[in-house]
Amino acid sequence: MRVLVIGSGIGGAATAWHLAGRGAEVVVADAARPGTATEAGAGIVSPWTSRWEDALYPLAAAAGRYYREFTEELDGSSFEIVGGMIVSADDAELAEAHERLTARAADAPEIGEVRRLDPARARELFPALAPGLGAVHLAGAGRVDGHRLRRALLAGAESRGAEFVEGEVAFRADGTVASPHGPLEADSVVVAAGAWSRELLAPLGIDLPVTPHRGQISHFVLPGTETAAWPVVLPPGGHYLLAFAGGRVVAGATREAESGFDYRVTAAGQREVLDNALAVAPGLADATLAETRVGFRPGTPDGLPILGSIRPGLAVSTGFGAGGLTNAPFAGKLVAEVALGEDPGFDLSPFAPDRF
Repeated sequence: MRVLVIGSGIGGAATAWHLAGRGAEVVVADAARPGTATEAGAGIVSPWTSRWEDALYPLAAAAGRYYREFTEELDGSSFEIVGGMIVSADDAELAEAHERLTARAADAPEIGEVRRLDPARARELFPALAPGLGAVHLAGAGRVDGHRLRRALLAGAESRGAEFVEGEVAFRADGTVASPHGPLEADSVVVAAGAWSRELLAPLGIDLPVTPHRGQISHFVLPGTETAAWPVVLPPGGHYLLAFAGGRVVAGATREAESGFDYRVTAAGQREVLDNALAVAPGLADATLAETRVGFRPGTPDGLPILGSIRPGLAVSTGFGAGGLTNAPFAGKLVAEVALGEDPGFDLSPFAPDRF
């Protein structure tokens, strides 16, 4: 079976890797536009710390569990379990977080040990942290470098026989796909074009309500500081801190639903990231601001991804919002099975494209 995957961000790359692993003849087409969500993703894999209670949590929890499985097969995935901390100066917030994680651990043992930390112990684990912030620590939180994970998935798909087509592709009204190299023929097509999925599907008379949400995320460097063992830090309010080896600390991110495809670092966006990062971790004040990345996260009206079949021979995997690096690898497995005409063994009805 020949399957065309349009888009090679984390969603498309994961779908292609799974399809090629199942023996499908895979073609991946990508326009290499600036601002893909994967290129500006933080890389936190800790779905259990979220406040999600709707259909997204079961998907995300399964995705977090799946990371342990698929990265064992994938060379160069960069996934590491480093632990995470929900931090706050409010004892009631920490008590609620501890209760939520402890309850979820009953069905998700990969959360690992959950424990309260006083401010001194929290700062031992993340030395840049503000004094007075206590924490709830979970041992199972992970991190992944989105650049490396995407490259590893695409390299793995290529080693399994996948082919790649560069440049803009477009649907014609009759359902065929045009490319700079001529028509792309396939038995099945998967649209995984992130925030660009809506415009891609429009010629087919399909209005998929996916819109770009700009995220600005900053990278700091602490010279001479080894940060490889620092845990993920999750303060109230949606911003976060994430460390990698070599003194690199990532802080983010803005969530700008009205930005359109405006690929800029803005003064207001940079200020928001810096204000939040330094309030939580004043020890970053003397760090080098190495870069700020911009990515367009694919958002949906109800905040849930769009996964599954639109019509025979056409499936979609998009709408992950800020959760792409966590959820897209598992979603890629499910949508690959849909594209092959199989039952994915997971209830995708809350994410069906026709729900809007």
